[in-house]
Amino acid sequence: MKRIIVCFVIATLLLSGCNKNNLLNASKPVTINLWHNYGGLMKETMDSLIDEFNDTVGKEKGIIINVTAISGSATIHEKLKMIVNDEPGAPELPNITTLYPNTALMLVEKGLLSTIESQFSDEELSMYIPEFLEEGRLPDGNLYVFPTAKSTEVMFINTTIFNRFMKETDVSYKDLYTFEGILNVAKEYYKWTDAKTPDIENDGKTFITYDSLFNMAQTIYRQIDEDLIIDEKLNLSSKGLKSFRNLYFEPAVKGYTAIYDGYGSDLIKTGSVVASIGSTAGVLFYSPTVTYSDNLTEPASYLILPYPVVEGGEKVAIQRGGGMSIIKSNEQEEYAAGIFLKWFTAPEQNLRFISSTGYLPVTNEAINIVNEGSSITDEKVKILLDAIKEMSEDYTFFYTPIIINFDELQNIFNKDIKDYTLRCREEYLNLLDSMDEEQAFNHVNKLFEEFIAQRWEFEY
Repeated sequence: MKRIIVCFVIATLLLSGCNKNNLLNASKPVTINLWHNYGGLMKETMDSLIDEFNDTVGKEKGIIINVTAISGSATIHEKLKMIVNDEPGAPELPNITTLYPNTALMLVEKGLLSTIESQFSDEELSMYIPEFLEEGRLPDGNLYVFPTAKSTEVMFINTTIFNRFMKETDVSYKDLYTFEGILNVAKEYYKWTDAKTPDIENDGKTFITYDSLFNMAQTIYRQIDEDLIIDEKLNLSSKGLKSFRNLYFEPAVKGYTAIYDGYGSDLIKTGSVVASIGSTAGVLFYSPTVTYSDNLTEPASYLILPYPVVEGGEKVAIQRGGGMSIIKSNEQEEYAAGIFLKWFTAPEQNLRFISSTGYLPVTNEAINIVNEGSSITDEKVKILLDAIKEMSEDYTFFYTPIIINFDELQNIFNKDIKDYTLRCREEYLNLLDSMDEEQAFNHVNKLFEEFIAQRWEFEY
């Protein structure tokens, strides 16, 4: 009887494998609709890769990849949210979509995503960088977001301006490896530029900007072994917030750090700042020239350094980047979607996809090729690789918590902190007419503490 059962199980498995192979028919191709958020050069490469897949593997097996939406991550999130909530005018779900794990969580709770493990074997998954896979696992333990390209954050510095500044002051690039060192450099830069116009008071220039205050805060917390988000709420009653306040709020109020609703690459190309901290994926947006407010221009050269560390803290940086998910549909379409993801993330295709960008490939084989630098032609990307290599050897990377209200917390934090810091900056400048710098800052600092306590209802 046992032999009969064993034979039946083996036969069933063999038949199911054959059935899966028979799901596709080259003479009756299945169309797989895809949403993605890749623009610019990445869109061109994406288009080229999809055409190649359709003309080769897709043609052979009977799969057609059809891009039905190209939108930013926020727009895709909103479209998917409309679908989850059954809102009027909601679009039809695609078969594959790019998204972040927090968006995927929303879909999983409605039973709309297929697990990646259903299409990939353990051996196939072992080819991918484990940390990148783990970010796509949701609380139920299953892998739903498959990595296609990843990034981290680094510091971009316009060396054309910094070298002039360095020659006339007692600062160096070594000062830029810690947040405290950056603060001291920014203070000196403000004084240096302010002195250029002795007839105008307090018109010094900002030194640095941060693309995401939320990422900055999360990273500072992690570097001192704390978490910004606990139990789906902001943890603002710890030394982590005090560190963030000292390293962002104070220099921003005093004019050393920019308060800006945009990307640092925009401020660097106008000479409004010398340095910017943001995603490695933004490397191509840093202009080779600076155009000042008086329309004078000059070439810009760049140095890219690892993410700064709080003095005495651990070398920790954020791991960023979404991936692709397979929408639940039917066995044939899910199988076809899995074949495309395997092909798209294989080393040859993945390297072409991230070529000349600041994204990192997702397989061990491909990242080894990138570390050798043999396939990189863009000079800024080559410089970026040096920073990434240093970080990959010395840093620990973390990814953000996978919670349903993550985007809400991020948006509230970024907007509220920036808005109130700007108000405090304006108040500080007004107070300088009647107070010295220390008195003026102490006054707005107290306002900031009261704001945080009232806004998030805790005792500071």
